[in-house]
Amino acid sequence: MIHVQFNIGSTNVVAFAALNSQNPGVITIANAVFGSDLAINPDVLTKALQLDQNIIKQLQSWFLWDNNW
Repeated sequence: MIHVQFNIGSTNVVAFAALNSQNPGVITIANAVFGSDLAINPDVLTKALQLDQNIIKQLQSWFLWDNNW
């Protein structure tokens, strides 16, 4: 499962992640981020990935069957 976190504060933060899976090679990150069944809001992805929102929308259009953005 892909998780997205966003720091809404004005100070730096440190995040720790511990991953454990019986089959870690199954998830394709691009499919999970840009083509998830419940689409991730482009505003969140723009800030998280530090990309232009037009690029995010283009990537989502490639991976989503029904792109509602």
